Amino acid sequence: MEFSTLGREKVYTGRAFDVELVHFRLPDGKQRSFDLVNHTDSITILPLDRMGNILFVKQYRVGVGGLLLELPAGMIEAGEEPRECAEREIREETGMGAGRLELLGDFYLAPGYDSEHMYVYLATDLYPEPLTQDVDEFLQVEAIPAAQSVDMAQSGQIHDSKTLASLMLALPKLKSWLER
Repeated sequence: MEFSTLGREKVYTGRAFDVELVHFRLPDGKQRSFDLVNHTDSITILPLDRMGNILFVKQYRVGVGGLLLELPAGMIEAGEEPRECAEREIREETGMGAGRLELLGDFYLAPGYDSEHMYVYLATDLYPEPLTQDVDEFLQVEAIPAAQSVDMAQSGQIHDSKTLASLMLALPKLKSWLER
């Protein structure tokens, strides 16, 4: 199958993303335009403490008009590597540093209309090392046992896609905590 890009028009520029109208020639020869959100790449972190608790953050999300329980996450800044972003974000959002960060995997959040690519890190050997939160962040940290966290995901109590995907990637690393 061959898709040919015929052109792009930027229709919106924002703080975290731009929107383009992308014009294609489809494999059947027809032309079609798609909206594309060009979003900064990002990270999410699954912080696991020595007691087997996962540190979540509860925060207001305008897209749902309410609070969501999710794993700490953030956008990668210009010139920053994903691992550096993870080191910064865990400190900003949970007040904890990580003695060990392990890349679990990566994925696209909504590839049908969004370019955002997310890297997932497991953070262990946690210790207090807070950084000031972003001015627009009002976060409540919640420590939830790993087994309960997985149960919550499987029973529909967690509604954040990056958190669900990250828990799935982390399952092999959480195995010993899930069997207790």
